[in-house]
Amino acid sequence: MIYKTASDWRNAPHKRVLLFAMSGLGKTYLSNLVRAQGDWFHYSIDYRIGTRYMGELIADNAKREAMNVPFLRDLLRSDSIYIGSNISFDDLKPMSSYLGKPGDPNLGGLAWDDYTYRQDQFMQSEIAALHDTGQFIDRSYELYQYPHFICDTGGSICEWVDVDDPNDPLMTDLASKTLMIWIEGSDEHTAELVRRFDREPKPMSYDPVFLLNTWSAYLAEFNVAPDKVNPDDFIRWAFAKALAHRQPRYKAMADRWGLTIPMDVVAQVKDTEGFERMVADALEMRS
Repeated sequence: MIYKTASDWRNAPHKRVLLFAMSGLGKTYLSNLVRAQGDWFHYSIDYRIGTRYMGELIADNAKREAMNVPFLRDLLRSDSIYIGSNISFDDLKPMSSYLGKPGDPNLGGLAWDDYTYRQDQFMQSEIAALHDTGQFIDRSYELYQYPHFICDTGGSICEWVDVDDPNDPLMTDLASKTLMIWIEGSDEHTAELVRRFDREPKPMSYDPVFLLNTWSAYLAEFNVAPDKVNPDDFIRWAFAKALAHRQPRYKAMADRWGLTIPMDVVAQVKDTEGFERMVADALEMRS
């Protein structure tokens, strides 16, 4: 780790942190907090994906839908209106809408091949955005004079990592530039994530092998044809399995390359000083 002790961390003139966890456990909360109260640059992986790597894909998808409406089609073809993505740190719906859900097209589902093609686009985009972290560390200081840097990753970071390889290229790159922190949820937090997802199921990105196995298991268990699957039912069914699939990956990442901080501890942080103290305490515990 780039800070081996609490003293290293406290005395560092440039503090650089990367947070990873399931969505809803406090990554963006902490990132927004230190950005608002301190000299911290907030680098959002999902925002980078949605603007730099998938912005045109997202906008073209919206235009494709608009072309089905005669009134809008005529305006688009004459360049009389503009359709773009208004993605933000706190609103990633444009990207979720592009990723979509597999299943019955009459219920808004995508054909399996189209769905997995978009999954692959997202995977490549996320890996590229994660590798851009070093570039943004330099840019945040040289261009904007921010001394400190926090990277807010998406929940799917663990899908692209070989946790058994100490030389995994993605993790080796990130760990050489940032202090990696896993926000660990409890069983109660996991149950709340499932309840929240059940109320509002949203598209996610998965490791291709896990996704295919989960899709095949769903079709077999419910004896349903791919084009008759209820898209929301499938992603709800897959979500709990995704939590169980990701948890050991997160833990292995933290054990090998970073720190683990419980979500209950994160929830008590109210200012930048509290954040820096929390990290120092975690470093002391690890050492």
